Amino acid sequence: MKMLVDAPVYAAIPAADLDRAKRFYRDTLGLAASVEDEGGVRFDSGGTHFFVYPSAESAGRAAHTLESWIVDDLDAEMKELRARGIAFEEYDLPGIKTVDGVAEMGDVRGAWFKDSEGNILGVTEMRAQ
Repeated sequence: MKMLVDAPVYAAIPAADLDRAKRFYRDTLGLAASVEDEGGVRFDSGGTHFFVYPSAESAGRAAHTLESWIVDDLDAEMKELRARGIAFEEYDLPGIKTVDGVAEMGDVRGAWFKDSEGNILGVTEMRAQ
């Protein structure tokens, strides 16, 4: 029996409008759909994948990050995403405060934005230890 520790994991992201979400992930983020049917769309990214599925009831309701990409250069990634129309969120919460969209958290730098459905997504840079 295969144990969970050995099994791949993927995010499942709800979309109120699946066609709109598909355009966002494809056209704005530049990702290609690898599998698509009436149940949703799978996008591959960096050797992993995530699934966007239709759900008007839950899209955009989570107050937390649903998925985050780990990048080598957060500033360069944010510049590219801003050029594609992405607006980064600003937070001033206990333990997390962003400046120009970036939170510095010890060895981690992070930034967050919303997809076309209002879901919170992130980009994260892990500093060298």
